[in-house]
Amino acid sequence: MTHVERVPARPGVSAEWPAWAPPEVVSAFGARGITAPWAHQVTAASLAFDGEHVVLATGTGSGKSLGYQLPVLTRLVDDPRATALYIAPAKALAADQLRAVAGFGLPDVRPATYDGDTAREERDWVRQHSRFVLTNPDMLHHGMLPGHERWASFLRRLAYVVIDECHTYRGVFGSHVAHVLRRLRRLAARYGGDPTFILASATSGDPAEAASRLVGVPVTAVTEDASPRGALTFALWEPPLLPPAADDLPRERRSALRETADLLTAAIVAGTRTLAFIRSRRGAEVVAAVTRRQLDEAVPGLGERVAAYRAGYLKEDRREIEQQLLSGELLGLASTNALELGVDLVGLDAVLICGYPGTRASLWQQAGRAGRAGEPAVAVLVARDDPLDTYLVHHPSALFGRPVEATVLDPGNPYVLGPQLCCAASEAPLTAADLALFGGGSARAAVDGLTSSGALRKRPSGWYWTHTGRPEVDLRGTGGAPVSVVESSTGRLFGTVDAGSSHAMLHTGAVYLHQGISFVVDDLDLEDAVALVHQEEPDWSTHARDVTDLSVVSVRSYVNAGPVGLFLGEVDVTNQVVSYQRRRIGSGEVIDTRPLDLPPRELRTVAVWFTVSPRALEAAGVEPPDFPGALHAAEHAAIGLLPLIATCDRWDIGGLSTANHMDTEAPTVFVYDGHPGGAGFAERAYETATEWLSATRAAIAACGCETGCPSCVQSPKCGNGNNPLHKPGAIQVLDAVLTALAATPAPDPRSRATPPER
Repeated sequence: MTHVERVPARPGVSAEWPAWAPPEVVSAFGARGITAPWAHQVTAASLAFDGEHVVLATGTGSGKSLGYQLPVLTRLVDDPRATALYIAPAKALAADQLRAVAGFGLPDVRPATYDGDTAREERDWVRQHSRFVLTNPDMLHHGMLPGHERWASFLRRLAYVVIDECHTYRGVFGSHVAHVLRRLRRLAARYGGDPTFILASATSGDPAEAASRLVGVPVTAVTEDASPRGALTFALWEPPLLPPAADDLPRERRSALRETADLLTAAIVAGTRTLAFIRSRRGAEVVAAVTRRQLDEAVPGLGERVAAYRAGYLKEDRREIEQQLLSGELLGLASTNALELGVDLVGLDAVLICGYPGTRASLWQQAGRAGRAGEPAVAVLVARDDPLDTYLVHHPSALFGRPVEATVLDPGNPYVLGPQLCCAASEAPLTAADLALFGGGSARAAVDGLTSSGALRKRPSGWYWTHTGRPEVDLRGTGGAPVSVVESSTGRLFGTVDAGSSHAMLHTGAVYLHQGISFVVDDLDLEDAVALVHQEEPDWSTHARDVTDLSVVSVRSYVNAGPVGLFLGEVDVTNQVVSYQRRRIGSGEVIDTRPLDLPPRELRTVAVWFTVSPRALEAAGVEPPDFPGALHAAEHAAIGLLPLIATCDRWDIGGLSTANHMDTEAPTVFVYDGHPGGAGFAERAYETATEWLSATRAAIAACGCETGCPSCVQSPKCGNGNNPLHKPGAIQVLDAVLTALAATPAPDPRSRATPPER
């Protein structure tokens, strides 16, 4: 345990029920044990009742739901014709809200979910009769807006739109959702509706600005949290170093997954209801399986009170696990961030966070899942063997006492704007007046380009979509339809994996875990989006390896720092999974490497990169034979530390380093956004390059290893097997870059300087 932070308990500040709240609504809350609201709930509810768009940005467990339920239910009770729409990023959250709203027992509200799990026969009833529809951005985009004629009555009477957990709408996904909401506003206005938006967010930097950018209208923020909070003990935990396997081998650090499983086991044996957040789907399955096995060894049968939870499970499995957790039948759960959001998990005592989740906002959101009843709670961040995690557990000031990040999204991203304008035109012809809604000048330029390409046709009444089918637009940037995982012998469907992850997770020969049971992939059929698997318990795991090529398309901005150049621009990235390693479980020994024949993936995105002249590298102490390893190590560490200053995690970004890139003609390190058109992360890195690279250098230098390890310069997603790496050279590379930048003005996104020295 490297640090313990104690967050003291906080008393609540209550307020009177507003005079406009109907007695039956107040009584409904009273029947649920809510005798008086907190002050921030009344403030937000009153603003919304007066027709002002509002975002309620307070901590986990602060009762944000009452802040929007009170004005919405009031309007639905007072006006029997009014309707309301609730939008959540996850189905579990909508299902939880449905239980809450239905539990009030108010007549004629008729709440109902409308998502991909809603049976076909139920959808007509929801359209015709429900006055409070709960859905998600995907269903709004794919189902409701394209069929808006059938929703005309609902849209005409739409009084409120609630956007829950709005801080999750970031990057490319958030930019898409911003346009989906603009399309919703446009169609509601077409039928005479003018809804008030109420947004709920975790604590975030500048929530009013982020919410305004998301919905496209000015939004007022309520950020003063008046709810009570039990004391929180927050520990930072670094797994110990293991004894060396041999005298001449470096010591390795114990796996964070194994450490989390041990902590979860100990917590459950002590009767502590605990939720463990795990970064990956496979990791959640591994932690649940190891914990179950250890519990059964201690107390036979106790392992049944632990489960895994992740995206990709079937609806029935998800609902059963959620109910078992709420009822107390489950004492422990190993979950991906699918349960980070506001599902009401009453009675949890502790949260284990296996690996920094990428942002301080997510860290506090996850920690806040414990102690929701006002009781004291414990949160533990277990560090992975990763540069950022290692840095954070030894620099607690980077986590505690600092504001959380602002949400990054860019509705002007051309890879988002163009397709969304096509969607809008397919729903109703675009008019000149509509273009202001979608971004003004940038929207006009995009429409002109779409017209030139033939996607849209100009008529006196507006721009029309020229094709018969609807545009195929993927909000989440997953690269296509999800791949179904099917058992070869029985045809049983286990779940799905998003297309973007399928090459690495479901290639032929891959080991796939489901609720602790191991399967091996027989065949991945990309055309039909199906992976056939059979049950098997091999004594090895699989790890995909890939190759990446990158070319510079254009330079937006750069800083000429003499022998160093710092650039921001567009790049084309080609990535291909080419092989996989089989590694012995336990020892990690590589058994073999097997080739794969999978198609390449192409991505045009935004990157930040720096170049260093060979002379400057040699002057810094890096010999030419060490250029590749030094640059490669610096790239890995820079990717690992970027989440410290940008709202991302290392899986949102990629990188490439080379001793002589064909476009820059110099030793170069690239870091790029892993989303089409970019997601704002590279821009943030460019603007704060000195802070970012200084933290990177400090993390490498502070690590006690000699030649590089996962705590500093090794990467868990390196397609080259972390070879070559030269740790001392990485420090020297960064010294050269930082020295040059220190003598140069800070990056200006509008700058157009002369090219740097070669």
